Amino acid sequence: MNARALLYSFSPKPNIAPPDFSATKISADNLRPQTPFRFRVRIRNREQYCCFVRVSGGGGGNRRGGKVFADVKSEAYDISESVDKFDKGLSDVVSVKEDLEAESAAEVSWLQEFPKRWVIVVLCFSAFLLCNMDRVNMSIAILPMSAEYNWNPATVGLIQSSFFWGYLLTQIAGGIWADTVGGKQVLAFGVIWWSIATILTPVAAKIGLPFLLVVRAFMGIGEGVAMPAMNNILSKWIPVAERSRSLALVYSGMYLGSVTGLAFSPYLIHQFGWPSVFYSSGSLGTVWFAVWLSKAHSSPLEDPELRPAEKKLILASSISKEPVKVIPWKLILSKAPVWALIVSHFCHNWGTFILLTWMPTYYNQVLKFNLTESGLFCVLPWLTMAFSANLGGWIADTLVSKGFSVTRVRKIMQTIGFLGPAFFLTQLSHINSPAMAVLCMACSQGTDAFSQSGLYSNHQDIAPRYSGVLLGLSNTAGVLAGVFGTASTGYILQHGSWDDEFKVSVGLYLVGTVVWNLFSTGEKVID
Repeated sequence: MNARALLYSFSPKPNIAPPDFSATKISADNLRPQTPFRFRVRIRNREQYCCFVRVSGGGGGNRRGGKVFADVKSEAYDISESVDKFDKGLSDVVSVKEDLEAESAAEVSWLQEFPKRWVIVVLCFSAFLLCNMDRVNMSIAILPMSAEYNWNPATVGLIQSSFFWGYLLTQIAGGIWADTVGGKQVLAFGVIWWSIATILTPVAAKIGLPFLLVVRAFMGIGEGVAMPAMNNILSKWIPVAERSRSLALVYSGMYLGSVTGLAFSPYLIHQFGWPSVFYSSGSLGTVWFAVWLSKAHSSPLEDPELRPAEKKLILASSISKEPVKVIPWKLILSKAPVWALIVSHFCHNWGTFILLTWMPTYYNQVLKFNLTESGLFCVLPWLTMAFSANLGGWIADTLVSKGFSVTRVRKIMQTIGFLGPAFFLTQLSHINSPAMAVLCMACSQGTDAFSQSGLYSNHQDIAPRYSGVLLGLSNTAGVLAGVFGTASTGYILQHGSWDDEFKVSVGLYLVGTVVWNLFSTGEKVID
């Protein structure tokens, strides 16, 4: 038989005799000897206490129980030493825990504590770097390609402009798609689509000119959705106080993409032939695609890993996250600031796309640089743009934080973006030194980059919920400027000079300045 004893209760010793267990069912005679057990109880005073112990036993399916009465006498016991040891052990445990937490925090601080919204910005920056790198490669590769296939300047202009055929088609469609489906999916589609088209470019060129024009148009389709999708994502992820800086950083990716393409394309062409330019740059898009799908989300509400503090910061100054179901086209097109954006975007992009696509040819034909020199000297203006864009973004956000109205800041930034290039382009006809010509180009592009804190930030100001659609709408006008400007440049060069082309660009810059300052605003006009 097994037996166990449980402490039942303590109470002051009553004036009764110990119970007689001879009459109970449990007696010392019918219990098997068990291992002795003791209780040590500390009592604060000297009074005697009695203890009742519940004793139960069971075996063979029978259970019996009863109470045992016993005298308990208090005995002084000093536990201060034990407490000291316990406190010391507890302190050691706490110290180890703190060390482990500090070590763990150190391991993840720079990665997990890095704001997720800026991870999105960096990924968008990378996408735009690839975007312009793939686009500008043609402006370098077109020189050996035209020599190999005997293309005249008009054909070269047609090839350069064919990119804009597809680019034009997906501006508004990309904006609608991004605002209704989500920017993550749209940007992922765009990058993988244009990367495949880039890889197929050498194959299409060997087959024939019509196939090359189609592939270049397909590449434009992919790149056409990039800007509306990016604008949609950043409108949800970036607070107003960080808007200019974030957009400046993303757009500087375009400039650095141009730098990368212009710097490495001549080397690849000399070492491996012009097709290697398209194969290498197109392959990088597949790597970006995999990273984007694993890390990005269309909005903060969709990101399960976003820290609560950052989510609160973002949502505190964000727009309504309800999905857009109907685009209010009549309301959008009735607003003067929207038309100011459209006209200014056209005027701005005419000069920008001409410099993007024809600058290497200008250096080669006018300044007499060889292919390698043309690529290297083209790098300087784009580096200047990357620096100026981020400088302008910092200045714009600083002015807003100091109390300047958003309207005033946008007008200042865009005025610099128009009048700066206009001034420096007028100086090119008076310069005979190649070094000074390159410097003028760099200053022209550098001041042009202030537009990223002007009209390119304004879509989210005036219509944050429809920023993707609005950018698609205004960029459609900008693409038309690229199509007509790039194609007309080839025609002008056959019948005129580079000075004639620069005069057209300067005139449009001046028109844009007037329209922008009269009709633009930094306030929300479409809810």
